[in-house]
Amino acid sequence: MQRVAGFDGLRGVLAVYVMVGHMAPFAGLPDWIARLVSHGGAAVDMFFILSGFVIAQSLHRFAGQPVAFVMARAGRTMPAYIPVFLCAVFIQLLPTGLRWMQWIAQDNPGRAIWSEGWPAHGTAEIVLHLTMLHGMIPDGVLPDAWVSFLGAAWSLSTEWQFYLVALLVARTGVDVRAIARALIIIAIFGVIWEFAAPEPLRLSRAFLANKAHYFALGAASWVLLNTGAAAARFFGLVFGAVMLLVAIKSDFATSSAGKFLPPIVWTFCLAIESRRSLEPVRSLLCWGPIQWLGTISYSLYLVNEPVQKMIGLGLALAVRGDEAHFTAFWIPLAIAVPIAVAAMLQRVVERPAAEWVRRRLPSR
Repeated sequence: MQRVAGFDGLRGVLAVYVMVGHMAPFAGLPDWIARLVSHGGAAVDMFFILSGFVIAQSLHRFAGQPVAFVMARAGRTMPAYIPVFLCAVFIQLLPTGLRWMQWIAQDNPGRAIWSEGWPAHGTAEIVLHLTMLHGMIPDGVLPDAWVSFLGAAWSLSTEWQFYLVALLVARTGVDVRAIARALIIIAIFGVIWEFAAPEPLRLSRAFLANKAHYFALGAASWVLLNTGAAAARFFGLVFGAVMLLVAIKSDFATSSAGKFLPPIVWTFCLAIESRRSLEPVRSLLCWGPIQWLGTISYSLYLVNEPVQKMIGLGLALAVRGDEAHFTAFWIPLAIAVPIAVAAMLQRVVERPAAEWVRRRLPSR
């Protein structure tokens, strides 16, 4: 199957949305604007659906060869992640600047985005992050270990848990339907665990069982686009299971219509690929600048939080608590600088590393 260009553009739109969502709480913006970009979690769930689709394609490309698959995924994720994470460890030692932003209320979501001070178990958490295990640790063991240092890193742990499950299922043959079914079963286990487990043993949203249904929808979408109408019933069943799981989870999590957006928006994106009436939307996603944002989307997702944190500290000191002056400089800088840093990281680190790994992959 050829690469779906519209999905590359979608990746760019999602990365920019997450970045703007991290920017908005610190600016003096009207509440309605802040609410429009407050669904960053839903955007990350969309990334998980995209990943389910991409990994299904990757497993077929490597015919289930575990070494080639792991090398390809490590070459895609680790080279950019490691330097950004190490920078975030250093930035953790610096103040956030929030003490000089008197307009940031105690209930402002920005206070959950930026953190400061060395964690009580900092060394252990660094090791967990470098091995991608931080998303598997209950809060009762290491509180907030899944988001310490670099907030975006939580989803990378979830991704690697998904890779492991996909590889285990693929050992008996690359059956994407079987992978999707296994992921739905894991998601059901996650719901049961949330209801039954004692509080100290409950796991964060970085644990695969809490996000597995989104990966399942992406895998089922790959089956749909590759086999057409014959897979429509399978896709419908997976979509229904995902919506049901989202509804159940909303009963004991923060109830929000935003939780239903990822599967609905994703299904709309699938329709873009097959319906001529939606060609203008597809053309927009395939537009050059949007495609370029898709190219740097992974780096942008990684760097936006620590870069914005540094900008915020500098501006807070410079404007001395003036909200209007802070906002005037903050909005353009908090968008333009992360994009510039991400473009450099993609060009200097991410792309050369991926090409180096690609040349060393086992022959297929």
